[in-house]
Amino acid sequence: MQYEITQRFFFDAAHTLRREIEAEGSRRIHGHTYYCEVALAGTPDPATGMVSDLGFLRAHLNTLREKLDHHYLDEIAGLGTPTLENLCAFIWRAVEPTFPNVVCVHVWRDAIGDGCRLRK
Repeated sequence: MQYEITQRFFFDAAHTLRREIEAEGSRRIHGHTYYCEVALAGTPDPATGMVSDLGFLRAHLNTLREKLDHHYLDEIAGLGTPTLENLCAFIWRAVEPTFPNVVCVHVWRDAIGDGCRLRK
């Protein structure tokens, strides 16, 4: 059987965005609380009963969170334009070398109801 396990984290960050609609407010520096959920998939190891130890994933995501939390996303190397899509890809690239069984990264902003999922 295939299992999917998840771990969530959040971060607060500021950014700007050039767009055609809601343009004025988006061009100014503004911030959001972002939530992220990373999913790993696989078959549990018979010795541990786990797909992956969520403690290792949590520690990895805490390190990643420190790079994003209370930062200006426009200045994060390797992120590109700070869209939800690019945040998903950035987080995926940060997770996959250590957890090649990543199957989904979901980033969303509860306050305004936006979200993006990147799936394998």
